[in-house]
Amino acid sequence: MITYKDAGVDVSANTKWVAAIEAAMRGTYGPRVPKARHGGFAGLFRLDYDEQLFRRNYKKPVLVGCTDGVGTKVLLAIEMNRLDTIGIDLVAMNVNDLITCGAEPLFFLDYLAVHKLDPKHLLTVIEGIARGCNEAGCALLGGETAEMPDLYHKGHLDLAGFAVGVVELGKTIDGSRIAPGDVLIGLPSSGVHSNGYTLVRKLVANAKCKLDKVYPELGESLGEALLRPTRIYVKPALAVLSAYAVKRVITGMAHITGGGLIENIARLLPANCDAVLNKSAWEPAPVFDFLRRLGTSRAEMFKVFNMGVGYVFILRPKFTSRVLDVLADHGERPFVLGQVQRGGGKARLK
Repeated sequence: MITYKDAGVDVSANTKWVAAIEAAMRGTYGPRVPKARHGGFAGLFRLDYDEQLFRRNYKKPVLVGCTDGVGTKVLLAIEMNRLDTIGIDLVAMNVNDLITCGAEPLFFLDYLAVHKLDPKHLLTVIEGIARGCNEAGCALLGGETAEMPDLYHKGHLDLAGFAVGVVELGKTIDGSRIAPGDVLIGLPSSGVHSNGYTLVRKLVANAKCKLDKVYPELGESLGEALLRPTRIYVKPALAVLSAYAVKRVITGMAHITGGGLIENIARLLPANCDAVLNKSAWEPAPVFDFLRRLGTSRAEMFKVFNMGVGYVFILRPKFTSRVLDVLADHGERPFVLGQVQRGGGKARLK
């Protein structure tokens, strides 16, 4: 008789896994998550929690959803046997997208696919997701862990995440109100974040760099620099939106992911506007110049990477100083990145 375990899937390991991740998940719950038995088929979330407060903030609430992964950064994490940061990356890649339309993150779900389910080894991934959820102010309601030895190589895994938020219908931000004269404010990235790692890995492999080697220009090992988790911009973004609960000061927001500064800002712009970015306004982290010198061009770097800018606000010019102050009060190091001019819907460096 051939059993499921003989075929490569251990159902009993999944039972232990569900129990092991309970503490991490419950640590993200607030009062909007009703008490329910852990390990159910779905998670619950109260949309009407503190009904009076909810009605004041949301008369016409619109749910917002998005999904994303961590890409081939997972392969570097596996190579370094460091799985504690990619869960943070997973949450960041989702909630940073979600807040660009003005939404407040509510809850998060994850999908973890593995060659073999090893609860002790994989728990750090879920703990990282829980840390990211706590930083973003959302609940980790549940997820799916799939053991698929026929699909994944030994030791390999993949991650995907799903975030849901809420925004008031009349306060959605989509870039349609961007106008000439608007100012762009940037927030620094922590490094490469979670995009472009296929190129990163190619450059590192071709140059025969060692991930565990400390390079003087980086001040740390290459692996540490490349695995630094993606920043989560929820708190500063919501702080700015809360500071202007009535006035619609922010006309656009962009999470700088695949495609870099130029593409991600351009996708916001109306057809009659250009965004002109001042490349002397900020200093990219040393890891970017390190990667460029391994064998690619500055132009290619700007097409692929965030180049030190993780998140961008576009706003009416007379509110620039106040928004900079709000961001600084929340521990950020904001800078004026550029300005919107009449044009043809493009972003460019000057």
